[in-house]
Amino acid sequence: MTEERLVLIVDDEPGHRMMVRAVLDDDGWIVLEADSGEQALSVLSESAESDLFPAVAMVDMKMPGMDGMQLLKELQIRRPNMPVVLLTAFGSVGSAVDAMKKGAFDYLTKPADNDELTAVLGKAFEYHKLLQENTRLKAEVGGAVDFIGASPGIERVRDLISQVGPSEATVLILGQSGTGKELVAEGLHRASHRASRPLIKVNCAALPDDLLESELFGYEKGAFTGAVKDKPGRFQLADGGTLFLDEIGEMPAALQAKLLRALQEKTIEPLGSIKTIKVDTRIVAATNRNLKAEVEAGRFREDLYYRLAVLEIRIPPLCERKEDLPLLVSFLLRRLGNKNNKIIRTVTPAFLNALSDYEWPGNVRELENVLERALILSRSDALGPDLLPPQISGAREAGVEMEPSVAFMESTTPASLEEAEKQAVIQALKENGNHRERTADALGISRRTLQYKLKKFGLTRR
Repeated sequence: MTEERLVLIVDDEPGHRMMVRAVLDDDGWIVLEADSGEQALSVLSESAESDLFPAVAMVDMKMPGMDGMQLLKELQIRRPNMPVVLLTAFGSVGSAVDAMKKGAFDYLTKPADNDELTAVLGKAFEYHKLLQENTRLKAEVGGAVDFIGASPGIERVRDLISQVGPSEATVLILGQSGTGKELVAEGLHRASHRASRPLIKVNCAALPDDLLESELFGYEKGAFTGAVKDKPGRFQLADGGTLFLDEIGEMPAALQAKLLRALQEKTIEPLGSIKTIKVDTRIVAATNRNLKAEVEAGRFREDLYYRLAVLEIRIPPLCERKEDLPLLVSFLLRRLGNKNNKIIRTVTPAFLNALSDYEWPGNVRELENVLERALILSRSDALGPDLLPPQISGAREAGVEMEPSVAFMESTTPASLEEAEKQAVIQALKENGNHRERTADALGISRRTLQYKLKKFGLTRR
């Protein structure tokens, strides 16, 4: 993710934008422009797709359509770690001061003085870096997201968790089964100010329709046969915290309407009750379905979809990040070895080649199952292709070609797990310009752990 000295200028006056751009270009800033609040939100969406996240925004107070105050409120939800500097006319300074009370970083009067402009944006950028560091430390103390890998797709997921976690926005997590959607939900909760409150999880596909409703909203005594006492729902149990709705695409239409009302009004009504209960619950939802297609087919409410998908995080399937296999295999075998009281020290090149040839429809969950099976069946501390299921060990014989980007285990590659891990660390260092913090983030480990591995592998001089 690129955030270095990138500023978003939102102003409906082209001449003023041109003047500001000229000053900031000379000061080393990368400038993005928008002529309205609506276009600013569109620019932010496009920047997310290209991994160019503005570190600071400078917003004109008075604009047609969405004005500066409305945009400020929206930016606080979408980019909570992005300071907003307001531009205001001389006679409207009072409004800018009020905006600072509501979260704006600072304000400038138009036309902005060049020196004051660069000074204020410089301070805003330093403040942004401080917020990012605080978020990173908070996540590290609370436990890092258990995503192993250094591929661009996984690095982007980590970046989005860091960006989105501290906000109050509803998040929709998209991904195939077994990719780790629950891990993302846990990471978002740990990165939020709600981390000390409960994270309550509900699998919408695992409960019958009538039971799902009572589980979510609770019920009063006598609401139905068997309701012998009052029972709070998951919304109430998650009050002040986060409610994770897994497999939201399986929710029946009647219940979707009730969920939408709860999201809009922040209130619920338990079954059999006439009273309304106010709840402060953040919703994180996940699905392996294409919800847009479900909306078009009439199986999912469009208004609920847009309410849930304020922000979306897509987890790439394992077949799109096979370069992460060495790290994943090393990590999972250590964890599975501890679980099963068995140590695996070596995997053969043929074993790893077979893993790389396979497309992994079950993703990391399937990989973990395959590795546990091989570990249990192994009679030594080494794993070979004979311990793999036929659909995997037979992939090479079936003529499946390896992609160049994932041909990481040629016959000359040492088969030691430690050597595979060492090569992954070296590759991550190269890709991140030997920057320790970025390398640690890419590998999904803390800086202290990276320092230990560098010493262990004799890489400190690098």
